[in-house]
Amino acid sequence: MYVSMREMLRKANEGSYAVMAINAFNIESTHGIIQAAEAMRSPIIIDLLQDHLKSIVDCNLITNPIIRMAQDSPVPVALNLDHGSDVRHLKRCVHEGFSSVMVDASALPFEDNVRVTRDVVSFAEPYGASVEAEVGNMGLVGEGSGFTDADMYTEPEAAISFIKETGVDALAVSYGSTHGNYPEGYVPTFHFDIVERIKEATGCPLVLHGGSGAGAENIKRSLEVGINKINVGTDYMNAQREFVRQALAADPELDYPSLATRAAEAGGEVLKRYIELAGSANKA
Repeated sequence: MYVSMREMLRKANEGSYAVMAINAFNIESTHGIIQAAEAMRSPIIIDLLQDHLKSIVDCNLITNPIIRMAQDSPVPVALNLDHGSDVRHLKRCVHEGFSSVMVDASALPFEDNVRVTRDVVSFAEPYGASVEAEVGNMGLVGEGSGFTDADMYTEPEAAISFIKETGVDALAVSYGSTHGNYPEGYVPTFHFDIVERIKEATGCPLVLHGGSGAGAENIKRSLEVGINKINVGTDYMNAQREFVRQALAADPELDYPSLATRAAEAGGEVLKRYIELAGSANKA
C-alpha cells in the first residue's frame, strides 16, 4: 500500500521502534527493498536522493513505477525525496506523486531554515505529503570531506524551537553519525543526550541519517532515546556491489538480468538485518 511517512512514523513513535529508509536509484534496487520489507512484514521508506534524481534518472520517469509497486505491496511503502535542498525540484517531486519529502535547508542560517521548511510544509499539505527536515549537519566520508564534528551537532534548543515553528512530521538530528563508508572497524561515538532532550520536549519522530556502519548497539540505544526513522544507503549499495564482484569473478559470462536481480536480492538480505535491528519486523 502506498502511504506517506506520517502514519508509519506515528506508529513507530508510539511503539518505540524505527522504520528503515533505504536509498534506491532505479527499479531493480527499489524492488529489492520492497521484497525485503514484505519478507519481514515491515513498513518501509524508499529514499530517492535529490542528487541521484538529477544525475541518474528524472523523477517523472521513476515515480509512477515505484508508486505502482507500492500500491501492489501488502506492506506500507512511502516514497521520500532525500536531502531535497532545491525547493523547486522538491515541489516538482511532490507534484509528480512523492508521498513524502525531506527538505534540507540545514546549511542555511536557522531563521532561513525555518522559513524554507515552513513554506514546504504549507505546500505539501494539500497533497497529503509528509515533510522531514534537518537541524544540524552531518559529514560525508570521502575525498575533500570528513567526519561529523562537534560544531555540526544539532543544538537541542534550536531543534525544539524549529519543530514548534515549522510543524514538520519528522526531524533529522546530527548526534554522531556520518554519511558514507567508515574506515574498517570504526564505530562512531553517538551523543544520545541530544536526541533525549529533543524527544522529551517535543515528542516528534526523530531521524538518524548515516545509519550504515553505525553499529548495532548505537542503533539499539537510538531507539530507546527516540529515533523512529533510520536512513541506510551505503550498506545496501555495498552489498550489491560485493555480490556483483564475486559473481563476475566466479562466472564472467553471467547474464546481466540475473546479475542485477540477484544483486538486489543480496542487498535485501542486509536490509532484513537492519529491519530486525530497528524493531519494525511484523509491524506492517
